[in-house]
Amino acid sequence: MKTYFVQLLAFFLAAPAAPQNFSPAPEQYRALASISGDSLRGNLSFIASDLLEGRDTPSPGLDIAAIYIAAQFRRAGLAPAGDDGYFQSAHMLRISEPAASFDLRIQDDSRKPLDPRAQTTVISRRPLDLSALPLYKVADEAALRATDVQGKVLLLNSGPGNGRATHPAAAALQPAAFVELAGDDSPRDIPRLIDADEEHTAFGDIPRLILRDPEAVALLRAAKPGQTGIALSIKLPTPTATPVTVRNVAALLLGSDPVLRSQYILLTAHYDHIGRNRAGEVDPGANDDGSGTVSVIEIAQALAAMPVHPKRSLVFMTFFGEEEGGLGSQYYVRHPLFPLSKTVADLNLEQLGRTDANTGPEISNATLTGFGYSSLPHTLRQAGELTGVNVYEAPNGDDYFDRSDNQTFAEHGIPAHTLVVAFEFPGYHDTGDIWQKIDYGNMAKVDRMIALGLLMLAGNPTPPAWNTANPKVTRYLTAK
Repeated sequence: MKTYFVQLLAFFLAAPAAPQNFSPAPEQYRALASISGDSLRGNLSFIASDLLEGRDTPSPGLDIAAIYIAAQFRRAGLAPAGDDGYFQSAHMLRISEPAASFDLRIQDDSRKPLDPRAQTTVISRRPLDLSALPLYKVADEAALRATDVQGKVLLLNSGPGNGRATHPAAAALQPAAFVELAGDDSPRDIPRLIDADEEHTAFGDIPRLILRDPEAVALLRAAKPGQTGIALSIKLPTPTATPVTVRNVAALLLGSDPVLRSQYILLTAHYDHIGRNRAGEVDPGANDDGSGTVSVIEIAQALAAMPVHPKRSLVFMTFFGEEEGGLGSQYYVRHPLFPLSKTVADLNLEQLGRTDANTGPEISNATLTGFGYSSLPHTLRQAGELTGVNVYEAPNGDDYFDRSDNQTFAEHGIPAHTLVVAFEFPGYHDTGDIWQKIDYGNMAKVDRMIALGLLMLAGNPTPPAWNTANPKVTRYLTAK
């Protein structure tokens, strides 16, 4: 280790000075040198083991992973930041497939009744027995009246996850049920887990049916607004939503500056994956996103060991449910452990371990989604210059900006990006994403760059800022 530290120190001293006159202290060099490929391999061989069964949300394997991550934060001496030690507990509802006795009929005078039971998700905590109720399709949500809605089945223009600000007003008018249409080939429009509190707030516990049957979706999309002439009959003997608890895992490294310590930089990753495939085989999720998870652990341990902490506070957090549409990060922003107004950046980590990208080898390379969206990537590029990592702007990087948990924070005005080594790699969401295929030496090198970047972000008096000249960030500037 001593020889490696001397070599690393010599490399830093020979490298060109980074802008903003950043000059790492000796203890910061030592912290970076402590980041170890062997340590990353040890953690990931457990996180991505068959024992954890692919870390589906929810599952016992996910719970074991959360306990393991918390243990590593505890080992590093980081302060617990959750509402239950290192855990932020989210009380959710798990949506099950409707019972065999579930019945759904869509009646339209122009055709025979449709039977879309096999492709319908029902969210209800009570039995249903609704016979030939009229379907009302909303044209102007602001102009809804009780006489239009009460006792009817209501089809809103927006699909799941969109336009929910209008749902509480619609629910107050007491429809018998909501109907929503799933997007084309989009599994994220089909919830398997929902926030019980959000569900109650948005929908008043009124049952929801989410249709993905192509014929039914086409019929309802083509229906005229207002009274459609379509009727629904629904029989559901038993509820389909059962309570479960899932957890984000969070730890705090309190900043050393008496003023800047009240500002927070988040280093995040999602620790869930997709469980088993239809054949019952484990999809281990080593690179997606076991690599990001163990990198958060490794970087947290390295920076926590410094005798003087970074000036700003650092929050290390791993999320549940990213594969279910960003559930863990969305839960966090609804129940923040630290004020969002004081959160100056989120650096999210995904797919850091595989260098055998579909587009070719990615050695000593890293990129960020939305590279031109804020000043944060520029700081990481400077850190890369000091650590021998080429932090570059990928031509298609903007396309991935809204595909991970960084998007949740961006929507609240917080500069947030996801850092990756390979956007696409063999074995993605498959049984081939195993820990043995990870390039641990390269991942350790990238993690040292990330750790140095965090030190630079935490010590810069000016926090990261959105690039106001980029029209793609207008929505995030407005949110801020």
